[in-house]
Amino acid sequence: MRLVIAECQVDYVGRLTAHLPMAKRLLLIKSDGSVSVHADDRAYKPLNWMSPPCWMTEAPVPDGVDAEAYWVVTNKTGEELRITIASIEHDSAHEFGVDPGLVKDGVEAHLQELLAEHVDTLGTGHTLIRREYMTAIGPVDLLCRDAEGATVAVEIKRRGEIDGVEQLTRYLELLNRDPILAPVSGVFAAQQIKPQARTLAEDRGIRCLVLDYDELRGAESTEFRLF
Repeated sequence: MRLVIAECQVDYVGRLTAHLPMAKRLLLIKSDGSVSVHADDRAYKPLNWMSPPCWMTEAPVPDGVDAEAYWVVTNKTGEELRITIASIEHDSAHEFGVDPGLVKDGVEAHLQELLAEHVDTLGTGHTLIRREYMTAIGPVDLLCRDAEGATVAVEIKRRGEIDGVEQLTRYLELLNRDPILAPVSGVFAAQQIKPQARTLAEDRGIRCLVLDYDELRGAESTEFRLF
């Protein structure tokens, strides 16, 4: 991974356009080719990024532009992330090696396995595309199709909290950039979903689904029931 702290301007040119005026930012260039631009806030979420497959070139600085460097990151559809660098404060490269990936706790991993086996729990006509569908920022628990053939991304938690909704939101932002998959809707599935998480999810158009672990296992609940 290459870490660059630079005074820079960033312009995204493609289906949409976005402009970040000149300011000091952190640029992450990963071994998979992805490039993301970060400010000193917003926690984990970049200001802008380009997901792989993409390629970065150091192009000539455009005429009339006072800059030290000009980087152009291009993806397979021809969209560009243009980074104009006025000055570089830090530039270093680090070898991370192979990452073992996220290890979920036993119940959460089993929920994913069970929901994949009983994908119709999501709704009639749903089919599974893949478990652990990899994105540039991590794997989506389940990638499915609904009865109409639209793509559905499912994030599974034992307890649904706001950070899980934020995680699914990031996945959806990336997946919806892929013209083959888009439009992609989201389902936030958990054994318990906190009210604040449900409110945030529904505000973002994400459907919430409460999972019954015993029902998915095919076992009767030991809790007393009125009906």
